[in-house]
Amino acid sequence: MLKKILLAALVSAVSVTAFASDAAHATAKQVVELKDGSTVYIFADGKMAMEDRYGRAMRMKPDTVMETRDGKRIVMHGDEVMRLDRLLNQGHNGG
Repeated sequence: MLKKILLAALVSAVSVTAFASDAAHATAKQVVELKDGSTVYIFADGKMAMEDRYGRAMRMKPDTVMETRDGKRIVMHGDEVMRLDRLLNQGHNGG
């Protein structure tokens, strides 16, 4: 019984994370997966934000070179960490 409850809680936690990132994916013009497991969101105004592999918005210095999963390199422009944090947490606090 306890295993079923823990499994249900785990599935719920994963589902909430997926819905939270849906808002970020919908708002971004482009989403790029990086080699280290993090994700870069490129917005319509050209500014960018980064999500770490754990689903948290993280600060990134401008002009930092990042390697995409397919081996390409992109340069960070702008640091929209607060915009991304708001989008990622939209489902968590009633949005």
